[in-house]
Amino acid sequence: MFKGMVIVITGGSSGLGKALAQRFIKMGANLALIARDANKLATVKAILAVTCDAGQKIEIFPCDVSDYAATEKTMNNIADTLGLPDILINSAGILKEGYFENLSLNTFREIMDINYFGVINCTKVTIPFFKQKGRGRIVNISSLGGKMASFGYSAYCSSKFALVGLTETMRMEFKPQGIKVHLVCPGEFESAMVDDLNTYRTAENLVVTQTVPVLPLDVVADEIIKGIQKDRYLIIPGFTARFLERVSRFIPSLSRSIIDYKIRSVYERAL
Repeated sequence: MFKGMVIVITGGSSGLGKALAQRFIKMGANLALIARDANKLATVKAILAVTCDAGQKIEIFPCDVSDYAATEKTMNNIADTLGLPDILINSAGILKEGYFENLSLNTFREIMDINYFGVINCTKVTIPFFKQKGRGRIVNISSLGGKMASFGYSAYCSSKFALVGLTETMRMEFKPQGIKVHLVCPGEFESAMVDDLNTYRTAENLVVTQTVPVLPLDVVADEIIKGIQKDRYLIIPGFTARFLERVSRFIPSLSRSIIDYKIRSVYERAL
């Protein structure tokens, strides 16, 4: 399915973006990897190049997706270098956890700028190329935290809930234009981001998020690829995550009661 396609991946230097890049390159795609750290991008390119077939291309583009002008310039460079994109994977994102009253306004703005406006910027500058080509595919990496709130994630969940609403609207508007849209909502999975979170996260956040098992990165990446291949709009990796999302959607009072019980248990142990 992906052979010969030009696939743009933001956040492509590490974590899920890198894992998806490894799979797409094995399937014969040409890749444009976007991230802020040029050195990390160069390292990933060298790793991926080992598995490339003759004729495949991997290009890297250091860029902060929260900067619209820089994103527009980058996407134009990608089109000039690799050709018109076929798929845009919006994977760039950041995560910070803490009590609402302790999170600064700058933290809320920073997370929203990357997790939400970064997707808007990348999509805005890519749509004209999709229209020129007559087709395209957008894969927005949101989070289970965009479908269900979690303790300590007031800034993060706000950005991901916003992304879910944005993606729902994109699906409606772009479908008649031949542009397919996917919404990916994984729970926590093995990554440097989660490793960093584990060094400071609150006890309440830990007990709530542990309701969903932390998935291996390979499982998440494989399920995303499978979901794209099967044209699934909503992709939620992991059985437990899918089950709890449905409980939250159809029986929200039960979901809230379970979460309240878990948080109360933390406070009771502290007494």
